[in-house]
Amino acid sequence: MNGPSTIAALRAHLDAALPGAARAWLDQALDEAAATPPAGAGPQPTLWEARFAEAGRRTGQDHADAARVLLLHAARADTGTLDRLYTQGTAAERRAVLHALPHLVPGPDGLPLIEDALRTNDTRLVAAAVGPYAAEHLPPHLWRHAVLKCLFTGVPTDAVAALRERAHGDAELARMLGDFAEERTAAGRPVPPDLPRVLALTSLAAPTAKES
Repeated sequence: MNGPSTIAALRAHLDAALPGAARAWLDQALDEAAATPPAGAGPQPTLWEARFAEAGRRTGQDHADAARVLLLHAARADTGTLDRLYTQGTAAERRAVLHALPHLVPGPDGLPLIEDALRTNDTRLVAAAVGPYAAEHLPPHLWRHAVLKCLFTGVPTDAVAALRERAHGDAELARMLGDFAEERTAAGRPVPPDLPRVLALTSLAAPTAKES
């Protein structure tokens, strides 16, 4: 999900971008989500989840991710709800759940969803999985493999949140990148164009502004 990352910024962006009917739909959907009792405090919510599912049709695919993140935040979705929506959802709905994790899950409880997305070959899911939540919570070994997954599937490494900070001085990542480049070359396949940049970031020297 490119563009604004905070909840307030997402709302401001949609208020400016959506036409009147879509904006009115979003206002109502967010009110319904906010009125939902927290998990365990009442009946299982269904109305706002229907809005979550139809967000693409109501707001347009370009704005659906942001609208769904706002709905999840307004509903105060817990990890159980996020897991259910991810498991039962379409690829677009799964992507929105991944984008919402930094706003809703303060600890590592959302990592199973990140790990599941990284096992797929859906490049938009992979890109969503390597966002701020993974940057903060994904263990080093899994994070390195996530970077390689981006290179292997063609996901631009600009999608990897905190790449510069986490790659800096990472000798094991440098070794893995070198091995990957050698394997591609030996097989007569091109080395991903982002690989030299990521390899440069693993240097112990402070990255330059150009590298970052």
